[in-house]
Amino acid sequence: MSQPESAVADAQAGGRSGQEPLAKLAKRYGLRRAIARPRFPVYVRQLWERRHFILTYATSRNVSKHSGSALGQLWQVLTPLLNAAIYFLMFGLILGGGKDIDNYPAFLLTGMFIFTFTNRTVTAGAKSISSNLSLIRALHFPRASLPLAYTIQELQQLAFSMSVLLVLVVVTGEVPTWFWLMIPVVLLLQTLFNIGAGLVVARLGATMRDLNQLLPFITRTWLYASGVFFSIQDKVVEAATLPQWVANVMYLNPAASYIEWMREILIGSHNTEFGHHPPPMVWMSCVFWAVFSLGFGFWYFWRSEERYGRG
Repeated sequence: MSQPESAVADAQAGGRSGQEPLAKLAKRYGLRRAIARPRFPVYVRQLWERRHFILTYATSRNVSKHSGSALGQLWQVLTPLLNAAIYFLMFGLILGGGKDIDNYPAFLLTGMFIFTFTNRTVTAGAKSISSNLSLIRALHFPRASLPLAYTIQELQQLAFSMSVLLVLVVVTGEVPTWFWLMIPVVLLLQTLFNIGAGLVVARLGATMRDLNQLLPFITRTWLYASGVFFSIQDKVVEAATLPQWVANVMYLNPAASYIEWMREILIGSHNTEFGHHPPPMVWMSCVFWAVFSLGFGFWYFWRSEERYGRG
């Protein structure tokens, strides 16, 4: 009788007599669980080995997402543009939110496109496990592949959006400068933050079925707290006469940090008098959130690796 067959026989006997715990019996025969959480370095290596699967899965989702609509992939750009038009009408014209902001259309568009990237990544990440249970139960692969694929999908869509944004910023009167070379740096840091945030909500969404119902309210509150359609300094400190620390706390909001840094690059960075210049803490906040979110997100998601798809 082979070793595995002996282990099964002993397990059946032990299960009937209760003389030896199954965990101890498995250890004695050198057996391990079929789906066990690997050590963290091994887990990262497994993800790297499946990088082609992750990229292909993300690309295929992008291609099929709008394949049934008449405008197809144009909706990737039209959605944030339509949202920005509505907010411009309400906050820029009706409520006069942009009267003290130089080049308010570019200001608003930059905020909308950058926030939409994070918002859509987090929203998609929350559903990445629960909407792929059949795939998880059928195949053995690192479950973090799914939130990563959803983040790459949104990054691919952002490439279209940023192309349109740069054209619109130039049309509204801005002049390209050497500062624009910093755009990939900001997007890289934001992507790292989005990966970590997507992994966190992916684990939460796998166990908290009500998260998808609550998430729209959470992201809407996040939108209003990130200064997407108003200047944090002008509205919080100067108009509302609140202490400066309140504005500083809002600047440290990760979404606001990436928005403010991108605005500094795109909007009047060549003009020291009228340009948009957030405090230096914004740059440090962007780096901190990218590193912290990526590290914590991977660790937090990896801790429950063997639980996904059960139940």
